[in-house]
Amino acid sequence: MKAAILQLNVSDDPAANLAVTRAMLGDAVAQGAEFVLTPEVTNCISTNRDHQRSVLHHEADDSTLSGLREDAKVLGIWLLIGSIGLKTGDVDGRFANRSFLIDPQGEIAARYDKIHMFDVQVTPTETYNESSAYRPGTQAILARTPFANIGMTICYDLRFPTLYQTLAEAGARILTVPSAFSPVTGAAHWHSLLRARAIETGCYVIAPAQTGTHASPTHKTRDTYGHSLVVAPWGEVILDAGTDAGVYTFELDLAQTEAARAKVPSMSHKRPFSGPV
Repeated sequence: MKAAILQLNVSDDPAANLAVTRAMLGDAVAQGAEFVLTPEVTNCISTNRDHQRSVLHHEADDSTLSGLREDAKVLGIWLLIGSIGLKTGDVDGRFANRSFLIDPQGEIAARYDKIHMFDVQVTPTETYNESSAYRPGTQAILARTPFANIGMTICYDLRFPTLYQTLAEAGARILTVPSAFSPVTGAAHWHSLLRARAIETGCYVIAPAQTGTHASPTHKTRDTYGHSLVVAPWGEVILDAGTDAGVYTFELDLAQTEAARAKVPSMSHKRPFSGPV
């Protein structure tokens, strides 16, 4: 099965971002992709909460979601929208960071809200407090498709291996990790963490990423690491997109999941234990 990652460099303008994403989606399908994946916050990257409140929408009214659902139907493909920032009905006004799997009829096959919030001080000058703007999800999601069961995660979830092991034990053969990773933590940990999640579970790990400096004419800009990655179930990196925005295709051979698990069946070797004391 041929698949494709769209590595994006979105701005804080959802309409402009949608136009770019739709064009790239068409290019991916022209190259033969049947399954296409976009990064975290495909619709908008902004460091300004007031601006987000002015441009984000509820799920039912979001033009990025409706536009990409339409394209998936017209093109007849499976599409993972890595995530979209959406308004919610929460009394505190926080948004949802929500990933969508769209089927070839344009229907929402699964949705997942990011569980783990990126509340960290990376450097003395680079601090993130995601939970101040986004409410965390509470439910792990396994999406079932004709070609593979897909465990859906987002970005900072990557640092919590129990989530991935739980998804694999539930039947996942592909784990998706759409991201907008910090350049500092990306350079230090991105490749190692993604390879570890693949090796631990015997799954394909597919991680479409944002890249570069994200334009924001009136607010502070943000940088992301890029290097969208695809890791095979034995741990080999079969695609590293570097730092250029664009369409990157690759082949999925799901037989490799069973082959990797047969070599080292560690998931079936788990044993209960007590302690520590």
